[in-house]
Amino acid sequence: MTPDILFEDQDIIVCHKPAGIPTQSRRMGTPDMISILMNHINKNSPKKGQPYLAVIHRLDQPVGGLLVFAKTPAAARKLNKQLTEYGFGKHYRALLQGIPASPEGDLEDYLIKDGRANVSHICSSNTPGAQKARLHYLIIETMPPYALADIILETGRHHQIRVQMANLGTPIAGDKKYGSTQALSPSDSASIPLTFRSLQLFACRLTFHHPRTDELMDFRLDTPINSLENSL
Repeated sequence: MTPDILFEDQDIIVCHKPAGIPTQSRRMGTPDMISILMNHINKNSPKKGQPYLAVIHRLDQPVGGLLVFAKTPAAARKLNKQLTEYGFGKHYRALLQGIPASPEGDLEDYLIKDGRANVSHICSSNTPGAQKARLHYLIIETMPPYALADIILETGRHHQIRVQMANLGTPIAGDKKYGSTQALSPSDSASIPLTFRSLQLFACRLTFHHPRTDELMDFRLDTPINSLENSL
């Protein structure tokens, strides 16, 4: 597979991860972004041996969009420090099943991950292992019973957007793990397709400072969820 690379230099690679491809997989023989990009580096580098490539942040396997990887340990350290101290600008576009009561809002919850089931749940702040999760959403278009939202992720928790939007009563369309039509009226439920072919969530914009030059990097992708008319 040929990677869709938006930017590459001696320090970083910024690429488009297709939906359905894992960021990194432990299963032998399963194509993931790490193996795809390492093959790309090997083909285009005069250096022999296995190249260095570090995962800085991840996208869930069903989610497509922007990722940055570090090509050197120094770049990895600086990007990880940046991510931990003040975060990247991580922007998403989502098609919601249901319309939030408020057209804009900040969600702050505590999440706990169940590693065996590979799910996360909302929990109380004093639950052992709980992590604070924050995001901001803005509804940009509605077509009942759907809403199109821009989401800015302020923390990077496991399945965070999917869990928090489902907890709000507006799960992401096509989410077989957290989605539900139970909160919708019978008339609305009848108009909803039984399934979407894919999770309607896309990482459309990524901003961070270059680990060597400190230049602000701002990458954007056209989202496949551009309007409700095209999504339904």
